[in-house]
Amino acid sequence: MIAIENYIQGFNILFPQCTNKLPWEIINELDSMIKKRFSELSSDYRVENNIAIHKTATLEKGVTIKGSVIISENCFIGANAYLRGPIFMAKSVKVGPGVEIKQSLIFENTALAHFNYIGNSVIGKNINFEAGSICANHYNEREDKTIYVKHNGVVINTRSKKFGALIGDKTKIGANAVLSPGTFLARKSTVKRLELVEQIK
Repeated sequence: MIAIENYIQGFNILFPQCTNKLPWEIINELDSMIKKRFSELSSDYRVENNIAIHKTATLEKGVTIKGSVIISENCFIGANAYLRGPIFMAKSVKVGPGVEIKQSLIFENTALAHFNYIGNSVIGKNINFEAGSICANHYNEREDKTIYVKHNGVVINTRSKKFGALIGDKTKIGANAVLSPGTFLARKSTVKRLELVEQIK
């Protein structure tokens, strides 16, 4: 069993309904999860067309938002960022200019510097992505595009063709690094600049 709480502290408090779900199952069900959450939001959120933005969040010019999205307190979204829901952003997430995020959960105080791509991923707290780093979510180059993950030395078939990464709290991702589909990173991991993380060859 993959316990997301071991990667992201407080995950089970924020998403108790997902305690026994696998990361890719959560990503695949994220749209319905976010839509159900709209009814629990306070009046400090402005909700329109399945997009909820907290009154303390800052969005610069040119931000594009599609699908079901929740942007929580004190989030910052830089100019020309592209958010393709379903997306959940916890408090104080910083998204730099030109960043693209697709179908992901991003937890408190995480920063995506600029020109990052995050696809179909579960991203923990206090994580820093330097410029140009990428969470890839699809094996374009493989004949069999099914994504496998490696957890505690065991290879698991996700039976999914779209899954990015599960990244533990306080991890640092260097500039222009690439996380291949199915990447798992424990808390306080460090990925060097220009590094390719490929846990399943």
